[in-house]
Amino acid sequence: MRRALRAIPTLVRVGLAEAVAYRAEMLVWLLSTTMPLVMLALMTAVARDAPVGRFGEADFTAYYLAALVVRLMTGAWVIWEVNFEIRGGTLAYRLLRPIHPLVAYAAENVGAMPLRVLAVVPIAAGAVLATGGERLTRDPLLLAVFPLALVGAWLITFLAMAVIGALAFWVESSGGVFEVWLGLFGVFSGYLVPLELFPRWLEMTSRFLPFRYMLAFPVELVIGLTPRSVALGELAIQWAFVAVLGVAARLVWRAGLARFAAFGG
Repeated sequence: MRRALRAIPTLVRVGLAEAVAYRAEMLVWLLSTTMPLVMLALMTAVARDAPVGRFGEADFTAYYLAALVVRLMTGAWVIWEVNFEIRGGTLAYRLLRPIHPLVAYAAENVGAMPLRVLAVVPIAAGAVLATGGERLTRDPLLLAVFPLALVGAWLITFLAMAVIGALAFWVESSGGVFEVWLGLFGVFSGYLVPLELFPRWLEMTSRFLPFRYMLAFPVELVIGLTPRSVALGELAIQWAFVAVLGVAARLVWRAGLARFAAFGG
């Protein structure tokens, strides 16, 4: 643990250097995260004649711009690295280092955050200007919980990707499983449509899945759709998912590394 803590600053700097070196790929990834803008255009057109539930045009604008910000700040790409390195055998080089591969992957992903912030700031400023700042919560409790919710959302994303990526220890490619995960994320996270606009049974189902806590929860916090009376309870549920996925990642990686070593990479 002490070695890992000492190494993390260096690993984060390496991640930042890689993000800068491959800034064109980073820009392509940022530009590909446009579905909230597509849904914004669609739903504001629908709400032009009459509100949809409690969502008017300004509410949809605030929601989808906040969703874009949250998505950009909490995204990860570790599954592709894990899948590639397991299949190519280059994971063996990481195993020679005195740092668990997941710690290294996490630090490298976090290293790209400054570039993400540069992309997020104009979007956040545009959201405030477009809505006059009226949809941004002014509740100090919700504003204090929001950064913790962002961190929790990123951890759920990263750990889930780590678990799915580690399936490559047993199958030829775990990319197909991840495509299914992405499909479920699109429906149950609120990425495409606010969850409260779903039928009641589907909305309630989403509360028992991690996807809601990857996007809808922090979005609803920052635009004031989550009452302060339930915010801390929702945060506790989110971090319970973080704990469960953390344990799952540890167990799957331990079993996978034993298999990897047995077959010599």
